[in-house]
Amino acid sequence: MRSFLNRLYTLSGYIGAGFIAAICALVFAQVILNAIDKITKLLTGSAIGLTIPSYSDFTGFFLAAASFFALAFTLREGSHIRVTLVIQHTSNQIRHFIEFVCVSLALSVSIYFAWFTAKLTYESYVYNDLSPGIIALPIWIPQFSMVLGLAVLSIALLDDLVTILRGGKPSYFDKGENLLEGREPGSFPE
Repeated sequence: MRSFLNRLYTLSGYIGAGFIAAICALVFAQVILNAIDKITKLLTGSAIGLTIPSYSDFTGFFLAAASFFALAFTLREGSHIRVTLVIQHTSNQIRHFIEFVCVSLALSVSIYFAWFTAKLTYESYVYNDLSPGIIALPIWIPQFSMVLGLAVLSIALLDDLVTILRGGKPSYFDKGENLLEGREPGSFPE
């Protein structure tokens, strides 16, 4: 099971990175087309009018997909922003309790947003909502990436919550901010 979950989180991160690469490719292609248009206008006096239809809409959709797919992976890697000003000065038992409360709240919020985003996506599908751009894409398609990303984040948070309840360290511990703070690794109750 651990191997499957780790592969799920890694796959989610790779999908997020793939969407970032797609944004770069799309914007780069549009910049090249704009440059060709400007050169053509200088040489012939009129631009060809080259453009990728709805490229700004697609880059926005890709950004949302990248952000939501990357959530679980970045949580597991300790890359989420955490305010540890208070928690770093507490005993191991109090820190363990605070981690439990925080992960429980984060899991509740994640499940809440996953559920209502899924409902919104379903409504968009039922009512055939379309994006307002030149290319009218069914809006449930980009919304579905949000649902999947939130679902994987919820699984990752549940995974960490179970680990904390068993007395272990959450996945993000000894990564990210702990290394920057100069804390000794492993100062979490076993």
